[in-house]
Amino acid sequence: MKRENYIPFNKEFLLELQIEAFSEDQKKVEDFKKLFDIIEHYFHYEAFNLIRNLKKNYASFDPDLSLKERLEHKTTSDFTNFRETLLHVLERGNYCRVGQDTLEKALKDSDLIGLDLAIDFNVYKEYELYVRGQHTTIEKVSNYFFWKKEIEIEYYDRVMVYLNYKDTSYFKEKKVNIEKLPIDPGCIVVKVFKRVPKNDLETVFPNAIPKMSTKDKLLLWVPGIVGGFSLLSTKVIPALLAMNEAYESGETIDLLNSKTSLNQGLIALGILGAYLFRQYNNFVNKRIKYSKMLSDSLYFKNLGNNSGAFYSLSNASEEEAIKETLLAYAFLNRSENPLTAVELDNQIESWFQAKLNTDLDFDVMDALLKLKTIGLGIETDGKWIVIPINKALIKIDEIWDGVFDYNQK
Repeated sequence: MKRENYIPFNKEFLLELQIEAFSEDQKKVEDFKKLFDIIEHYFHYEAFNLIRNLKKNYASFDPDLSLKERLEHKTTSDFTNFRETLLHVLERGNYCRVGQDTLEKALKDSDLIGLDLAIDFNVYKEYELYVRGQHTTIEKVSNYFFWKKEIEIEYYDRVMVYLNYKDTSYFKEKKVNIEKLPIDPGCIVVKVFKRVPKNDLETVFPNAIPKMSTKDKLLLWVPGIVGGFSLLSTKVIPALLAMNEAYESGETIDLLNSKTSLNQGLIALGILGAYLFRQYNNFVNKRIKYSKMLSDSLYFKNLGNNSGAFYSLSNASEEEAIKETLLAYAFLNRSENPLTAVELDNQIESWFQAKLNTDLDFDVMDALLKLKTIGLGIETDGKWIVIPINKALIKIDEIWDGVFDYNQK
């Protein structure tokens, strides 16, 4: 599994672990908590501005607004600005873009539902998936009739789907009834889900249609065609022909044997029909299971839709920014000597491995850039230090006070 930049622990938990290093100095503990509190408010204000920017530039593409409302926002919404801001929020939140090969693999493989899904990607100008956090669990799935087997399922903790629909002209050209579309053409859909199976990733698309897999088709048609042809040609048809020929010629036949042969053939056909019905019923049950999965996704796994999804994404972005800044400052503050970015990176990653048994790829450059931006980190000849906690409190307080400085000189 590829190492991620995502830090799978909440900021309060990490704060408590960091202050353990100087828990005997109560004054330092209190100052560190105050510093953390101001940094948290600073990044929360940044996140607020990002949400405001996203909502403003998304308004004319928001499917939750009426056409009249979207047209009113046409002059104030800017697609390029919206897309750049959204990508910035995803990057800050340590989301990773899903490659086309991963999506194609998900379309071919299915861990939980065993269905092939058909998705018409042509309805989108562009579509993208972003994920964050991965874990594996052992689950039981059906395998050959009544048997079940345990398999290892890999899940994404968070999945964001971005769908930019084509405009009206495309659907008119395809002779699609626009009034029956679940969404207005030209809109952009943004959804955030939790706990999505990696090999069932395609289920987050709203236009995924279940179809029979190759295995289902073979189990249905091969026995049906071969068995049906064999029974008809060797049992049913010969018996019927013999009986008909005897009737027309007036010859005597072994009626008992003919009826027995006919009955055996019809019974075998009935058994074959029951088998075919069972195979088709298996497919219907899989479709029901797929519908259940979708309803669970919409009801239990959906964390936000469209403009409402921005709050989930922005909160993730804010959390990651705080955690990275907190860790970088804490480790540099405890270090007796200045550290290079590589040395700091190794220290933090080794700490996660030893203390929390977690293998992650800490985004050290992003963390150091945040420290430098707010004036807490200083770089000299490639080595980094941070200003002491008492001075850091004054510095970050000045920055925070300046955010709402409306005095005019």
